[in-house]
Amino acid sequence: MTPAASRYTYLGPEGTFTEAALRTLPEAATRELVPMISVPAALDAVRTGEAAGALVPIENSVEGGVSATVDELASGDPLMIYREVVLPISFALLVRPGTTLDTVKTVTGHPVAQPQVRVWLERHLPDAQWESAASNADGARLVQEGRFDAAFAGEFAAATYALEPLVTDIHDAQNAATRFVLVGRPARPAAPTGADKTSVVLWLRADHPGALMEVLQEYATCGVNLVRIESRPTGKGIGQYCFSVDCEGHLSDRRVGEALMGLKRLCADVRYLGSYPRADAVQPTVRPGMADADFLNAGDWLTRCLDGRPR
Repeated sequence: MTPAASRYTYLGPEGTFTEAALRTLPEAATRELVPMISVPAALDAVRTGEAAGALVPIENSVEGGVSATVDELASGDPLMIYREVVLPISFALLVRPGTTLDTVKTVTGHPVAQPQVRVWLERHLPDAQWESAASNADGARLVQEGRFDAAFAGEFAAATYALEPLVTDIHDAQNAATRFVLVGRPARPAAPTGADKTSVVLWLRADHPGALMEVLQEYATCGVNLVRIESRPTGKGIGQYCFSVDCEGHLSDRRVGEALMGLKRLCADVRYLGSYPRADAVQPTVRPGMADADFLNAGDWLTRCLDGRPR
C-alpha cells in the first residue's frame, strides 16, 4: 500500500474515544493511525488524498448529532461513509498524581462530555469551574501541563498523559454511547449485508407548508424506516436548513432506491453519503409489498400493460 492508502486519521490527540473506537476495527491494526486537531482536519486529509479514511464522531445518545461532522459531510468535496462503530461511553476523572477530590477547582473536557456528567459534577464538584477542550484527550493533556486540575476522559487515556483516574465509571445516563463513522472518498458502495443503513443530506426546493412532510412521505410510501433525521442550518440565512437523514436498508434495495429517486425529483439537491453495515446488525422489517420481488413484479405488470396484455 502507498503511504496514503495505509493511513487513517481520527479526531485526536491520542487517547480520545475516537481513537478507542477506531482501534476496534480489524483493519486499524494494519494502518498508520494519525491524530488530527479537529473533525474538519481529519476529513480534509481524506479529501486531499493524504489519508484513505477518517474516523469521526457523528452522533451521541445523550447530546444527539455532532454538528462538526454533520456539517462537514454536507459541505465541501463529497465524501462517503463506509463503516460505523458504536462505542459505550463512560468517563473517568483524570488528575495529576496526589490530587484529591476536594482540591479540584477547575475541570475540562470536550463540550459533548459536559451534558453527560453534569449531574455528577453538581453532586460532587458543585463549585468547580468548567472550561471546554478540543477533545477529552486534549483536556487530559491540559491537566498534565497544569492548566486544569482534572479532565473528564476515557480511563484508557490516563497512562498516555501520566495521570491517575481519581473516579471512574462516571455517566449521568445509563447505556450512553457514541456513534462514529469511517469516511473515505466516493466509490462504489460495499455489497449489501441485509442489515445496512443509507445516509443522505437533503435540501428542500422551497419552504412551504408540508415541505418536510413531502420528504418523509417519499420514505413512507416505499416502506423505508428512518433511524435518524436532523436539521442543520445551511449558513445562507435564518430559516434556511438542510436535513441529514439515515434510513434502514441499502441503496441497492429497491425500496431505498425508489425513495431516493423520489427525493431527487422533489428536492433541490440530494447528497448521497453511502450505504454501509449497521453496527448493531439489526435487519429491517420489510412491510408486505415492499420487498425487491414486489417492485420487480410491479414493473413487469407495467410492461405488460404497455404491451397491451395487462393480465
